[in-house]
Amino acid sequence: MLRVLKRAAQRHPVAISATYCGAHSVPAGMTAADATDAVVGQHLPAIVAAKQAGEIDVDNIDVFCEKGVYEIADTERILAAGKATGLALNFHGEELNYLGSAQMGAALGARAISHLEHVSDEGIAAMASRGVVAVLLPTTAHVLRLPTLPTARAIAAAGGAIALGSDFNPNAHCLSMPYVMHLACVLLRMTPREALVAATINAAASIGRADTHGSLEPGKAANMVLLAAPTWEHVLYQMVD
Repeated sequence: MLRVLKRAAQRHPVAISATYCGAHSVPAGMTAADATDAVVGQHLPAIVAAKQAGEIDVDNIDVFCEKGVYEIADTERILAAGKATGLALNFHGEELNYLGSAQMGAALGARAISHLEHVSDEGIAAMASRGVVAVLLPTTAHVLRLPTLPTARAIAAAGGAIALGSDFNPNAHCLSMPYVMHLACVLLRMTPREALVAATINAAASIGRADTHGSLEPGKAANMVLLAAPTWEHVLYQMVD
């Protein structure tokens, strides 16, 4: 898949930030410890070799840090190994259970942590103090009917940076960022301006592209949307129109 993304980036005008997702699930017939050994001892060296050969471009490493999948010790080992190869840490944490992954990720210098439905006050403070972007995915909470929502207001109050994402995957088939912004306002109690910032400049920051994308400034990519609407807030108000 990373080779496919490399070819797509060469043919498509939209910039692509690729993420290695080898630790997103535990393969059948393996334990989490076995899978961790494979990622650290086999996958990451292969990624380094492929990058050096010009076969792939990959920016980030993800781990599904979750109870019964990759728990704290395995996640920390994988992320540390990925960081040693030059990959940015951009992983799933505190989605279905509280494990303390926000504190762990902040200590490792993660660029971003996604989901965070069960993040603690200590985790929020740790992320804010280290500049870790909190990527909130309201579509996931909506589709899965999760009883606990990401605490956007607490993250904002702590001075943390919030980004929004669609979490597009077979479980949350959403390609509409305006709808994501709408859900962020309705479900997560974000203001329209907060949602706009989270979907643009902070989203760019979550993948290390804030210097070139995410806002209309001289020297940046001129990615913009022209609206036939009275105000920009109609992006949220009209939902999926």
